Amino acid sequence: MSEKLHVLLVEDSENDALLIIRHLKKGGYDTQHSRVFNQRDLDDALRSQHWDIVISDHNMPNFSSYLTLSTVQKFNKDLPVILVSGTIGEETAVKAMRTGAHDYIMKDNLTRLVPAVERELRESINRKSQREAEQQIHYMASHDALTGLINRFEFEKKLQEMLSALSKSMKHAFLYIDLDQFKIVNDTSGHVAGDELLRQLSLVMEKEIRANDTLARLGGDEFGVLLNNCPLTVAESIAEKIITAIKAFYFSWQEKTFTVTASIGLVVIDENYHEAAEIMSAADMACYSAKDSGRNRLHVYQPDDADMARRQSEMEWVSKLQLAITEDRFQLYKQCISPLNNAHKNLSCCEFLLRLNDGEEVIMPGAFIPAAERYNLMPDIDRWVIDHVFAYLSGSKEEDDVLGFVNLSGNTINDSSLTAYISNKLEQYQVPAHHVCFEITETAAISNLGTAIKFIEEVRKMGCSFALDDFGSGMSSFSYLRSLPVDFLKIDGEFVRNMDDNKMDRAIVEAINNIGHVAGLKTIGEYAENEKIIQNLKDLHVDFAQGYAIEKPHRI
Repeated sequence: MSEKLHVLLVEDSENDALLIIRHLKKGGYDTQHSRVFNQRDLDDALRSQHWDIVISDHNMPNFSSYLTLSTVQKFNKDLPVILVSGTIGEETAVKAMRTGAHDYIMKDNLTRLVPAVERELRESINRKSQREAEQQIHYMASHDALTGLINRFEFEKKLQEMLSALSKSMKHAFLYIDLDQFKIVNDTSGHVAGDELLRQLSLVMEKEIRANDTLARLGGDEFGVLLNNCPLTVAESIAEKIITAIKAFYFSWQEKTFTVTASIGLVVIDENYHEAAEIMSAADMACYSAKDSGRNRLHVYQPDDADMARRQSEMEWVSKLQLAITEDRFQLYKQCISPLNNAHKNLSCCEFLLRLNDGEEVIMPGAFIPAAERYNLMPDIDRWVIDHVFAYLSGSKEEDDVLGFVNLSGNTINDSSLTAYISNKLEQYQVPAHHVCFEITETAAISNLGTAIKFIEEVRKMGCSFALDDFGSGMSSFSYLRSLPVDFLKIDGEFVRNMDDNKMDRAIVEAINNIGHVAGLKTIGEYAENEKIIQNLKDLHVDFAQGYAIEKPHRI
């Protein structure tokens, strides 16, 4: 059966065109073709119909192959162009190839035509697939997979671009939106319900902003809005509309109805700011003040806001954490990381997890780590963890082939004395370095890439391994991966736990796993909460799994 081939011939000679078609039919192609030989007809043909390949003469009256090439590239960069000419010289042919031609064939040697067409059709498919993959990777790197909004990294990039283009006569505004009572939905109806609420609320907020404004999901239940060329009064009006719209929204899930509210911090972006981080910090503080004042309200940041400064200085977590460090109130928990294939069956892995006992209850790290990071207490906390993990490894009866994962914060790896501390502790406790794998989140690594690379290289020289945690969580994951000399990729559990029901999440897990393997890295699927997820991870050839279906964290 002949293969259909849609051929666009750019040829002024009808006889030469028919000769080309005869060769293609002789080669097994059922050709449907059209012949053009001027700019207008070429434009019309490319605009009105799908073509598999373009075959063009080089020299024609008032037209040339260079015009063909530039026109085709404008309409379809994946469409292959082969030049067939009786007069083209080698130097001209080289120039044409550099301009975009995929091959050139002399009219007295048309036996090369069919093999060239076959090759270029294959290459065209490959080019299209590669371009689509690159577009997908770029989209994944810059967008939040749950809501489709841009992510924090892309948002901060746009914010910095806005600052760079700022003029004295122009003011913008930034809204930092944090949902109130969102945790109730997660706790009572599960993360699937929480995710659906976030998706629906993102649509609610989009309706309240202007066409040239930018809405992003910054993480968790936090959103940001860049209000372009927006005076304070207009920004306040938009913020109040968002607050009203969210409060009026009723979310139904499995015969339950929920309402949430929003606290918003507003910062006017003017010439007083130079870095995106300054604005993000100010907006975060303003949002905290809105929450502290009763929630469901707007707070406008003022640099001389004494009340806000007082609230920040009185945060209870600072004193609690300092007391925990001095009085040794932290606790270590351990959770198994299980191999999913025979290649790693002899490697016994676990992650060491931190808890805080404040005398009344055991507190999860999600409650105190943000405050510790904000007030730069993480370096001391991480040193406590390193010391106690190494002491445990030194005195444990674990197998020889054991690997313990130790979390570090972004603040900690910025400490230039940390590597010396690690080296001293390895020597003090006589722990083999290859039994230790440090891990930091993708966000922490990318936020200070140079420092992260240097730190990773230094600890790997000692013999320790390194893992990148929460990979795929919304940053420019793939573009930075080549720069980070890590050994493990821990695939963000937000994608893993939903991949049974969400094809996009499954595709993301598969893409991260495949790219990790291409880079020579071992992969770990987090949030493996049931046997079905574990089987899915096995089907995708993920190397390890971690989650409640394997083992719940337990105190050591």
